Amino acid sequence: MATFEVESIATVVGGHTRVQDDYQGGVESVIRLNEAYPLATLQGIEWFSHLTVTWLFHLARPEDVQLHARSPRGNPDWPPTGTFVHRNHRRPNQLAISYPRLLKVKGRDLVVTDLDAVDGTPVIDLAPYFEQMGPRGPIRQPAWPGEMLEPHYWAKASERPSEHPV
Repeated sequence: MATFEVESIATVVGGHTRVQDDYQGGVESVIRLNEAYPLATLQGIEWFSHLTVTWLFHLARPEDVQLHARSPRGNPDWPPTGTFVHRNHRRPNQLAISYPRLLKVKGRDLVVTDLDAVDGTPVIDLAPYFEQMGPRGPIRQPAWPGEMLEPHYWAKASERPSEHPV
């Protein structure tokens, strides 16, 4: 297997303070570009409404990786699916991609909302979201992702029941 070495280009500042499955919406955070990159690397990014952010599950451990089929969130109502069918930290490289909304740019700080990473998360790459680079043709998926995510994943964090604070 080929291996690669990457360095973070930015860090998530603020926003979510702990990892949780749901209530990811409505929280502002900052993607702070590392000092090593000149401000010119962000020139024009403010013209876009959304970003494509690749980030590392930095709180995960190598032993969290699970190379087998399992039911999403341990729910027996959903069929067992393989490691590469899940979107979580149990994947071999423990990477995620999110599409937060860009609210404003302040120097090295990209103020975003709806980023499902936590404070301190290393950002591996970022780019503006180009609509033309999104999925082509009709989208097909089984029912379980909607059942799992629709009720609460992007619900506002402020609506989280009090026993589960942000």
